[in-house]
Formats: sequence, structure tokens, C-alpha cells
Amino acid sequence: MLKPQVQQSQSITTIFPISKPFLHGSGHVFLPVQASPSFKKSPKIRSPISQSKSIKALFGGSTGPTTKVKAVISVKPTIVSTISVDDEIQDLFGQSLELELVSAELDPKTGSEKSTVKGSARRKLATDQNGHIVYEAEFKVPEGFGEVGAILVQNEQIREMYLNDIVLSGLRNGPVTITCGSWIQSKNTVKDKRIFFTDKSYLPSQIPYGLKRLRVEELAKLRGNGQGERKASDRIYDYDVYNDLGNPDSDPETARPVLGGKERPYPRRCRTGRARCKTDPKSELRSLSNYIPRDEAFADIKNAQFGAKLLYSVLHAVIPTVEAMVVDKDLGFPYFTEIDKLFNEGINVPFPEALKEKSLWQSALPRLLKEATDTGNSILRFETPDAMERDKFHWFRDEEFGRQTLAGLNPYCLKLVTEWPLTSKLDHAIYGSAKSAITTELIEEEIGGIMTVEEALKQKKLFMLDYHDLLLPYVEKVRKIEGSILYGSRTLFFLNADGTLRPLAIELTRPPMDGKSQWKQVFSPSWQSTKCWLWRLAKAHVLSHDSGYHQLVSHWLRTHCCVEPYIIATNRQLSGMHPINRLLQPHFRYTMEINALARQLLINADGMVESTFTPRKYSMELSSVAYDKEWRFDYEALPKDLIRRGLAVEDPNSPQGLRLTIEDNPYANDGLDIWAALRQWVTDYVNHYYPEKGLVESDEELQAWWTEIRTVGHADKKDEPWWPGLKTPDDLIEIITTMIWVTSGHHAAVNFGQYTFSGYFPNRPTIARNKMPTEDKTDEDWKSFVEKPELTLLHCFPSKIQATKVMLTMDTLSSHSPDEEYVGKHVEQPWAADPVIKAAFERFSGSLKEIEGIIDARNANECLHNRNGAGVVPYELLKPTSGPGVTGKGIPYSISI
Repeated sequence: MLKPQVQQSQSITTIFPISKPFLHGSGHVFLPVQASPSFKKSPKIRSPISQSKSIKALFGGSTGPTTKVKAVISVKPTIVSTISVDDEIQDLFGQSLELELVSAELDPKTGSEKSTVKGSARRKLATDQNGHIVYEAEFKVPEGFGEVGAILVQNEQIREMYLNDIVLSGLRNGPVTITCGSWIQSKNTVKDKRIFFTDKSYLPSQIPYGLKRLRVEELAKLRGNGQGERKASDRIYDYDVYNDLGNPDSDPETARPVLGGKERPYPRRCRTGRARCKTDPKSELRSLSNYIPRDEAFADIKNAQFGAKLLYSVLHAVIPTVEAMVVDKDLGFPYFTEIDKLFNEGINVPFPEALKEKSLWQSALPRLLKEATDTGNSILRFETPDAMERDKFHWFRDEEFGRQTLAGLNPYCLKLVTEWPLTSKLDHAIYGSAKSAITTELIEEEIGGIMTVEEALKQKKLFMLDYHDLLLPYVEKVRKIEGSILYGSRTLFFLNADGTLRPLAIELTRPPMDGKSQWKQVFSPSWQSTKCWLWRLAKAHVLSHDSGYHQLVSHWLRTHCCVEPYIIATNRQLSGMHPINRLLQPHFRYTMEINALARQLLINADGMVESTFTPRKYSMELSSVAYDKEWRFDYEALPKDLIRRGLAVEDPNSPQGLRLTIEDNPYANDGLDIWAALRQWVTDYVNHYYPEKGLVESDEELQAWWTEIRTVGHADKKDEPWWPGLKTPDDLIEIITTMIWVTSGHHAAVNFGQYTFSGYFPNRPTIARNKMPTEDKTDEDWKSFVEKPELTLLHCFPSKIQATKVMLTMDTLSSHSPDEEYVGKHVEQPWAADPVIKAAFERFSGSLKEIEGIIDARNANECLHNRNGAGVVPYELLKPTSGPGVTGKGIPYSISI
């Protein structure tokens, strides 16, 4: 076990206990922090700000011997439309930044905070090796000032600036680094001085007395008061429901129900405080941009958030431009060769001059946008996805259909069949017979007499994709939308002796509707041509169900959406010097910004998802149902998720303590290796700061954090019995590892393969537009199907504009930005500040490098048929590192795209 860091002699077990809850202005209950009686009895603390005018403060609190301390301030360059002359003059005369060093110690004679030491920063002409703007300041630190614990910063310029870090040199105990990573507003906008603590981490009971007041003030500022509309410059973290997806005031058809509350449970998002709609007071007015706390939005920094800026351009400008060119929005592809033209010839796109003049497209996606010199326009030509490049007919093959349930884009839905016969849990009076049409005889015939169904169940050979009960209540609603067909579906697979999955049967169900009784039919692979084409059509429907579930639940809900409350609570309840705050921050970078963009252009009413995915206008509502019925925090841990779905059982003699039901499961094997490395890193980190069990339970910041996540961030599930307790270091290790896994490994597995597997959309159609020809069969439809089954399949696929929009979006979402930060690649400065933590990180980084080699070896193993074979895409989605672009691999720290 790692040895704990040396702690201060002072120790306050409970400094700020939780007071009684009070009602927040928005109707949420929050847990404020107040001083305990023991803290109130401590010596009087005087504010350094109140003493700023005294001669004593100006000279560091003493007229005796002083030490010359130099500060080097690193500021990231930003993209600004205009540069203020006043700012340039202030830079020249050293009046851009006013700084104050804060002692971590109290004055032993008075018991008050020591006077701060002031200094002004002057800009240097040269930038540093990272291209950062450099400022320097000098301080005269008096003898007896003690350890520097924080620095106060005020921006004297007119414009905001992004403060990267501050390094102090000349101190008796060696250099001190203060990692800032924050926007500093002009004092004309925000009058309060910013507080930044040094990189040394403390538990609340160990915080030096000289920093206690600043800790409380900083957390109070980040929480805000829950009132008013948030401004772009604010740094306030607060909660609200999803009530801004529609725009009923401008178009009643875009009205959408509020997500979050008893009727439609959902995680909470960041509060913006905008005014309510006139036609629907429950809904919030939409705007051109969604507020997020300023430090979560790095869009103005050169090269930062490359991916988010590109995605915004694609959704806001490029897709509307392409869409405007299409006269018939329902027009499909008449031949498969027309689909191939998207990759071979491309689309002639007359981009508006305003967009064409920007270099973003040319520099960001030269692989897609080509210049057509003869017309002066641009050619939008898609790169052939890796799966299509390796095997043009991969999407047609049943073995690939089975393989991709394990090693494809959505490995989160396959589960072991444990009960037979299959039955629905829905009300049969509303949805018809609950009994599945998949019979024992049919399955045994498909197995080919190898074993009975009973034996297959006992030997754990039957697996299923089950979208029956989730989708069936929406079938009638979705079918009322023109060009949309939906069924409830079940798909059964058999585990072959070689570890591959053989598709056995697909059941499609339509509930009683429009005066018609329930319809259901089972389709299976066949050598007979008609049955064979019906099977292909049934696969297209199931794949559209899987695509919708993947995007709305496996991707959006379980990663982006459910993580946002963790981010809000971390900033509200864990102070900047708390070690758990510093452990989690890299895993939260950019997520709130990308989520805000999603609410604006992706998951909003008539947005990209609603217009191109099967649930259509009910997409987010369906996501809420999945959250209500399926989401559990404890099951977000990879081992428990695999056990829940019957894909693993606990086995202390197996690697990672689990024995896989399907041994050749690429996602599970690679994922468990990543999980183990993450867990060991978190274990080393937590045990260093919490060497005693009681420290976790007595950490009031940590307890308030976990309470707020459960009762406010996920308020609709606050009473669930499955929430883990937080009493011991082991509890904390499991909770933190789960959060980090979701933001890194889980998200990587469902995101960065989107273009690989969905770029050629017949492999994973996002929508089905025609019903099965056997449902309410007419002579005309049947004749058309029999004479031209290929055309029937093409008409079922997405339309041209739907397919193009999805391909553009998938390409962007699958891209790594040039400034991507991969897990374990570079140590965070606060981690490096502690030698024990730095050593633990280096072991973690080394483990990830070993896993890279293990994954390569697995992909080269010809015995592993789910990741190796002719035309097979190797499973690399959980390889830790990658280069920029669409690579189909790489695990970033955070959900940054």
C-alpha cells in the first residue's frame, strides 16, 4: 500500500457539517455548508482584502528581511475579434494582472490570516515553448510568511484571458506550481478576485487554517444562489430538468415533454435560468447557445475543442446546406451503386461563400471535402469506412451480424437467455398476447439437432437482443409519422463451438392498432430465396432498433447525460484542493460543452437524431423510459454489467475475477483489462489520501458530493436501494472507478467506431421506412417484393438526405481532435506534485502500454474468430492511444465529442 502524505499537525474532524436542507429557488433541495461550533471558536480570521490598503499589507506584513520570489504566469492565446489598445498599454506597463500571495498559515500571535503579498505582472515579448503568452511578477515575501497556499488574481484588462498556470520560484521550500486552467474575467465584469490554490491536495480535515475561509468562499461562488439567468462569463454550477428541447412558441409541433420528474425520470442538466415559453410555462426558451460554466467552454482557445467546433459547423452550417439542395426529402437510393457513389464520386455542393471562405472545413476534413475546379463548388466525398474497405459485402453476411453484437458499435445489449418460453411483461390487454412466437421447435430446427432448447439453456448457448417491451408502446405513435415504421423485436443467437454467434430467429411484433389485431411473425435464415430476402428485411428493422438504442441509451444517456450531474456536484461540493476533485477533473473536460451543443442541434426537436433515427420525435422520451427501467449506477461498472447480462460469472480463479460466458468476447476481454488498470490507479490514489477507513466517512465534502449526486443530480432515483454506500476507501474506489470507466472506456467503445460500422449505412440503418411485406400483405406489395426484393430493401433504408446527414455526423463524432488527451498518456500537474501519486500514475501508464500489446496479440490470434479473419475489422476500440482523425481506436480521458 502507498504511504500517506505528510499531513499538517492541525486536524479538524468536522469543520463544515451539513446543515438542514433548504429549498432552492428552482424547487430543488440543496445541502448548504455552515461552520461547526468548533470552527466558530477558532481564532478570529481577518480578510486579506480588508487589509489591502495598509502599509503592512503592501510590504508583506513586515518591515524586516524579505525573500525575492518570482512568478511566471502562463496564459493561453485566444481568438479575439479585436484587441483593446488599453489592454496593450497595460501589458506594456505591467498592469494586466494583479496578484496576491496567500499564506497557508495563520499569524501565531493574533490568530488572524497573514497579510497577503502583492505584485503586478508584466508581459514578456516572447512566448514559451508551448506557444503560451508569458507574464512575470516579483514579490517581496517577508520572513515568517510561511508556506504559500493560494494566490488571488485580478484581471485589469478589458478582455478575459485564459490563465493556464503560475509557477513561483525563489521560495525557501522550493518552487510551487499553481495549476489554474481557468478563464479570468475582467474586473469590469467580475469584481471579485479569483482564488487559485497550489497543487498540494488536502482533505477538508487537513486544510491549513489560513486557507479555510477561501475554500468556503470559492465553493459558495461556484454554487450560486439559484436565481436569475446565467451569463456567459458566470462560473456557476446548478441543476435543472431537460425542458429546453422544443420550441413551442414558434412551432407547436416542436413541443416536447419535460424530462426529469416523477412522470418522466431523467438525470439533471446544468441550469441556465432562461425565461419560460408563453405557450408552455414548463418549457424554457431556447437560444442560439446554451449556457455552461465559463471554465467548461474552451471554444475560443486556439486548437482547443477542435472536435466540438467542427461538430458545430457540421450541424449548424454544412448539413443545412446539403439539406437545402434536396428537393424530395423522401427520395431513397434506387440502386446500391447510387450508395457507392457517395464514396466514389461524391456530391457536388455549392457551399455559400461565407462558409467556403472559412478554412475550418479544408483544414479539419480534407478527407471529405474536395475542390471541384471546373464548377468552383466543392465535392463532398466520403471516405470508405474501414469495414467496407476490408469487405464490401460484410453488411450482407449473417456471421458478421452476429460478430458485431460482440465486437461492433453496441456491445451493451446482448444478454443470455435464462427463461423459456419468452414472454412479454407488458399488459396483454393493451399490447396483445404476451407469448413469443419463437417456438421450441423452430429453435431446435435452426440449431440442427445439435441439442434441445433445454440443453442450450443449461449450457448457456442462447443469447438475445431484446427490444420488444421497450419499443412496443411506441409502435403506434411512430407509425403516425410519415416515412417511419417501428416494431417490437427480439433476435436470438446460438453460441457455436468456435465461439461465434449464429443468428437463429427474429421476431417482429405490432400491437393492436387502427382496428387491427396484434401482428407478429418470426423470420429465420433460409436457403429459399423469398425467405432469405424476408430475413434480410427483418435484419434491417432490427439493426435500426439497435442503432436507435445505441445512440439514445448506450451512448447519449449512459455516458453524456448521466455524467453531467457528476460534473456539477464535483464543482459544487469538492473544493479545488480536494484530491478527488483533482482526480476527476481530467475525466470531465469538455463534456458539458458537448452536451450543451447536443441539446442545441442533436437531440432537440427536429434535430439530427429525431430526423434520422427510428424513434423520431419520441427519441428523448424513449431515452427517459430506458433510464427509468434500466439505468442503475452500480451496473455502470463493467464487471457488474457483464454479470447482469449473463455474459460473465464471478470466478476468483479467472483473470479480473470473472469467467466470461463467451470466451471470445472482444469488448469484454479488452474492457476488463482497461477496467483493472483504472481500478488499480484509483486504488493507489485513494489509499494514499485515505489511509484510514474513517477518513472517508468523516470527509464532509465527499459525503455532501455523493449525497448531491444521488438526491439532486439523479433525483428521480434518489430512493433506489441499489445506490452504493460511501463509508470506506473501498466504497470510494468502486464509485470513482465506475465514473472514470464511463467517461473513458465505455464512451470510447460506443463512439469512435461510429463511422467504421455506420459509415456504410446498410450495415447499420438508423431508420426503417417500410413495413414488412408480409404484414397485412397486399397483392401489389407482394408482387413488387417478389419481382424486385432489392428495391424493397432499398426503400426500407434511410432516404438520401437522412443517410447523408448521418454519415456526416458519424464521421465527425468518430474523429479524434489533434489536441486529444488520451487516458494515462500525460500526468496532470497536481498528480505530479506528489511523488507517490506520480509513481502510481507511471505504473498506470505502463499498464496501458502493456494492454496495447495484448490487444494487438489478440487481434493477430487466428483462433479468435470474433476479431480475426478474412475481411474482419480487428477490434481496436479499446486500444488506449490513437492519432488524430477517424482511427477506430483511442480512449480519451473524457467525453469530449
